[in-house]
Parts: sequence; C-alpha cells; structure tokens
Amino acid sequence: MNIRKLDPSASPLDYYGYELRRAREAAGLTLAQLGSIVFCTGSLIGQIETAAKVPQREFSERVDAALGTDGLFSRLVGLVLRSQLPSWFQPYAEMEAKAAYISTHQAQLVYGLLQTKAYARAVLGIRDDGNLDGKVAARLDRQRILDRDQPPVAWVVLSEAALHQEVGGREVMREQLTYLLDTQKRTWLDIQVLPFEAGAHTGLMGSFNLLRFEKDPDIVYTEDFVQGHMTANPQAFKEGSVRYDHLQAAALSVDDSAALIARVMEERYGNDPEPDGHSVA
Repeated sequence: MNIRKLDPSASPLDYYGYELRRAREAAGLTLAQLGSIVFCTGSLIGQIETAAKVPQREFSERVDAALGTDGLFSRLVGLVLRSQLPSWFQPYAEMEAKAAYISTHQAQLVYGLLQTKAYARAVLGIRDDGNLDGKVAARLDRQRILDRDQPPVAWVVLSEAALHQEVGGREVMREQLTYLLDTQKRTWLDIQVLPFEAGAHTGLMGSFNLLRFEKDPDIVYTEDFVQGHMTANPQAFKEGSVRYDHLQAAALSVDDSAALIARVMEERYGNDPEPDGHSVA
C-alpha cells in the first residue's frame, strides 16, 4: 500500500495528520479499528492522516480518549482550524479571542460569531474555492469564545436588512433567526436591530467591529471585498466609538429588537411551503 509521506512542518493540518498516524500505529490499531472506536469510517481517519480532510473538535476529543493522548489532539485542532481562516484574517481572530468587550455593527449579514452552521455554509460557499468544510468548521470554532466561563461582553447592532436577506433559503433563515432569539437570553450578549425607518445613519459605510481589552490597546476592524483592516490608532478607535454610539441610539431597544426578529421570522420565513412543496417548520 502506497502511504503518503507527510512533512509535519508544512502546516498545522500536516502536523496533525502526522501525529495522528504516529499515535494510531503506536497503539497497534488499523484505520478501520480506530474508526470504529471514534464512530467514523477508517476512510475518514485516512483522509485526516494524509491532510486531505480537516478534523473537527469533537473528533479530536474522541481520538484523545481512544488513544490516551492526554488532550494532544484537542489542543492541536485549534491550531488546525485557525489555519483554515484566510491568512489576512488570522491576526484579527487572535485578537478577537482575547477581547474583553466586542461591539459590532453588521450592515448585511448576521455577525460571524452568531451564525448557525447552515447559514455560515451558505455565506462561505458563495465563492467556494475549495475546502468549504474546513472554512465552516473554522468559523464555528471561533464561536467557542462565547461559551467560555468568562466570555467577552458582546453588543451587536444588526441592520434589519440582515433579517430580510435570504441566505441559504427560508429554512436556514428561520433556524438562524431562532438562534438569534435564543442568544438574547445570555446576560453578556445584547442584539439591537437598526430598522429601515432609521434612515441615514453612521453605519452606512459598512460593517465594523470594535474590540476592547483589559491590557492591550483597543482595536477597530473593517473589511473590504479583498481583505480586512485592523488598527489600534486611538483616533480611528475614537471615531468608530462615536459612530457606534450613534448606531445604538438609532437602533431599537433590545426587547423591541427581539420582537422584530420574531415577527420577520414568522412573516417571512414561517410555515408556508418552500417552492419544492416542503414545509419550512
């Protein structure tokens, strides 16, 4: 059998595959045997060992338990998933994970840290250049910061347009808006909707994020269609903060925002059949 040789220094994904093969062989297990223990196929194990497939966090936890590797793969998978993000985005993701306060204005789409798997897949698949599974897994893994014992305080100003922009179909949107309503129950997370009736506002130029830290300088982050831009320039952060204050003032209250999300969910993505005849609910 021709087994592909990996260079463990080539990438985090190659290193993960190299270590997985080494640990499996040290345990005297075949691909199929390890697969049966961690509830997947031997083929999937082989694809991960040859860096053809991106491992998931749950898979890594099962492998650690099966091979007694003391959390090795659970630690490595974070590096692997981070490497699936665009290279220009990785520095921002690192700072995002350290932030004590996150304020974001989203002009068209649901905020990435609040996207469901199906919604994220639809967004990231618009111009899919391969490895969509890895990109989706990386985005969902970023969301783990919201489940920490001490998560960042997060405030989201979401344009009403994001509620109406149908991404992935009505069923996907209904699931997404339901998730937004569920997240409103978290005491450290608030969502305000900026209604169409607000007219001209300070966020018309597009989405932006403000990150504040306990020790590091505050950061403002913006994106264009090519890449992101992150700066700790105090004047830029001051300008972003003023714009954000005006957006919050123009947006609906948290309770009224939840009511609008629920109304759009029922009226636009309710129980009417999809074009193929299947009910959405």
